[in-house]
Amino acid sequence: MAKMPKKFDTNPLDPDFPEKAKAAATADVGGYTSPQSPYKTAEFPTAPPSVTEDETRRFDEAEFNAYSFHGGPAPVAAYAAPAAEMNRASSRKEERTGLPEKWLIGLPYLPFKIGLIAGLILLLIIPKEESKVRFHAAQGLAAHVGILIVITILGIVGNATDLADLGSIIFTIVTTIMLIIFAIKAWTGKPVHIESVDDLTNWLEEKIGPLKT
Repeated sequence: MAKMPKKFDTNPLDPDFPEKAKAAATADVGGYTSPQSPYKTAEFPTAPPSVTEDETRRFDEAEFNAYSFHGGPAPVAAYAAPAAEMNRASSRKEERTGLPEKWLIGLPYLPFKIGLIAGLILLLIIPKEESKVRFHAAQGLAAHVGILIVITILGIVGNATDLADLGSIIFTIVTTIMLIIFAIKAWTGKPVHIESVDDLTNWLEEKIGPLKT
């Protein structure tokens, strides 16, 4: 049985080959004639119509706001305070103590155990809502505790060598100057962060809560 040519076969030597293949496909083969299909292959345009800017709808500002906010007015942008204003020491008086906030955040850094006592008292009386005051109270208290631990260790070692006594004196002078600087920075609203006592600061702030009145 001869192989029926396919309509998509190409023969460069016979330009009429596609028509002949189509005729052979619809011819009588073994007593059966293939029916003509009522459907035709869809023809697509060689190039789609171009989309111009004229077909794009443009909204003016009023229409855009109407669609964006469901016809209502646009929400007012929230005010963001500058960083300098956020860090600025406040003269607002704290309700429980009656003292200005800038004094309360500077007291815990005062040297000679003054800051240690002040920080502990503030943690006991300042409510949780005063997070700024409580943070500086806890950080100042943590700094004093750390200094006392180091001085105690140097004092124990100093019983065996005079070099430890000299180191203790130098350490006390340096930490006293640092505490004064921290107190001034906190009082003026500049950020004070003592990274070495972060864990102790968080623990003190969490565990030493305000006393219930």
